Amino acid sequence: MKKVRPWLYLLPSLILLGIFMIYPLFDVLVYSLQEGYNSASQTYSGIGFYNFSYVLRDPYFLQAVKNTFLLVIITVPLSTGLALLLSLALSSIKKVKELYQTIYFLPYVTNTLAVGLVFMILFKKTPYSDGFINMIIQFFGGNSVDFIEGPYWAKMLTMCIYTIWIVLPFKVLILTSALASVDQNLYKAAKVDGTSSFRTFTKITLPMIMPMISYLVITGFIGAFKAYSDEVAIFGTNLNAAGMNTIVGYVYDMLYGNSGGYPSYASAAALILFAIVLTITVINLLLSTKGDEAE
Repeated sequence: MKKVRPWLYLLPSLILLGIFMIYPLFDVLVYSLQEGYNSASQTYSGIGFYNFSYVLRDPYFLQAVKNTFLLVIITVPLSTGLALLLSLALSSIKKVKELYQTIYFLPYVTNTLAVGLVFMILFKKTPYSDGFINMIIQFFGGNSVDFIEGPYWAKMLTMCIYTIWIVLPFKVLILTSALASVDQNLYKAAKVDGTSSFRTFTKITLPMIMPMISYLVITGFIGAFKAYSDEVAIFGTNLNAAGMNTIVGYVYDMLYGNSGGYPSYASAAALILFAIVLTITVINLLLSTKGDEAE
């Protein structure tokens, strides 16, 4: 009975996991292998890997992959580095420290769509105004740029700035807490030994908070790969026309968008995304483990 009791306690959670996680994953796998699936009649012509082949050759999917990878590669390192700098600055402030922490955390509790609309207003050119950002650029002698409907690099720049702005507060909160948990006796010993600030940071602070940095990098990669609503907030629902779709947006379009009614293609794209995220997560975990062993 003692061996059965723990499983009885876990049974409700296991049932929920089976219904909302395991079964959907199995269902997605089945859909991805059904070739020529007709959503109206719910029939298919065969079983195979054609859906994966189609998705990997679809120019919209390839564009979505490009956008997603650029977003990940640019925003994750930059947001983590900026969060670390801000956390160090906040930790050195004694007065009104809580006020600054609250101000930095405000974007995280604000609705992403609302923040996206604000960014669109700041960056968008209209018949009546070039937008606030272009006013600043023109003030310093530059030429105005249409960041919402203009060249690809301008739209990607807007998306990266917006993404960093959204994820920064959470990372600052985590790293500030990590810095506060570092044993102060280590800093006192380093001060007595006359250790420089840079060496104190590299030999004491950084190793002590490295687990939190690794956590933020891994969750940052996962979150960036799942980006979709942020792009909708700035560029509208037709992301393919704007050239700013993501992998998650492609999956949604295949299910419900203008290209809707193709669950097999959507399932194949979802599994490809799952494989990418799983691979990068495993690589990050292996690198962080090797780093801990080296120390």
